[in-house]
Amino acid sequence: MAEGGILVVDDEEDLLKLIDLNLRREGFETVLASNGTDALALARTSRPALVVLDVMLPDLSGTEVCRRLRAAPETRDVPIIMLTARGEEIDRVMGFEVGADDYVVKSSFSVRELVLRVRAVLRRRGGGASSQAPTETEGERLDFGELQIDVPQHRVRVGADTLDLTATEFRLLLELARRKGRVLSRGALLENVWDMPPDLNTRTVDTHIKRLREKLGAASAYLETVRGVGYRFNAAPLDRVEG
Repeated sequence: MAEGGILVVDDEEDLLKLIDLNLRREGFETVLASNGTDALALARTSRPALVVLDVMLPDLSGTEVCRRLRAAPETRDVPIIMLTARGEEIDRVMGFEVGADDYVVKSSFSVRELVLRVRAVLRRRGGGASSQAPTETEGERLDFGELQIDVPQHRVRVGADTLDLTATEFRLLLELARRKGRVLSRGALLENVWDMPPDLNTRTVDTHIKRLREKLGAASAYLETVRGVGYRFNAAPLDRVEG
């Protein structure tokens, strides 16, 4: 496979073939693996543009494969979309914690949705951006008391601590902070941060907000939930944040 194709990893043969067929129809090159050991070897040799990775594999778990890909210099920047039969929030959070860029639940699986997510992740990694997303300004730094966002360095600090945010978490925080005081719907965030259709039925935004709040710690109060609408960055945060 030429560098830049899609590595698909799943031990369910029918699903593997279905994903392979649809990605090829969309013009992608693919390489397939049915276990974690083969996936790691193929990732090292083929340098894929993206990995679609099942969580439940017969040898290594998908989360372990993801962790190893992120730990290896030659694959640490390869975007990863996790596939799982389980849709519990803890499973999604675990996937994001080990470095997954996105998460698709098999019980509500749609090939169209997966292809959309593949394209969206590749656009984000390739420097593409939604026309509505604010552009980065050289030297830009946003200061909100104890919370500082250094845009060129992609660095976030809370007090004296530098936070370990994923690229998506950074984009999400920056999108909200740049539009401080404005309520952004989940659909708007899907469009501007994930470059996905605003009507996509997914818990991706909520899961990332929850994880981002955990990492922000004392500064989590800046992220305000607006019930039934979406989220807002409150530059004068409330003492207690709901949701």
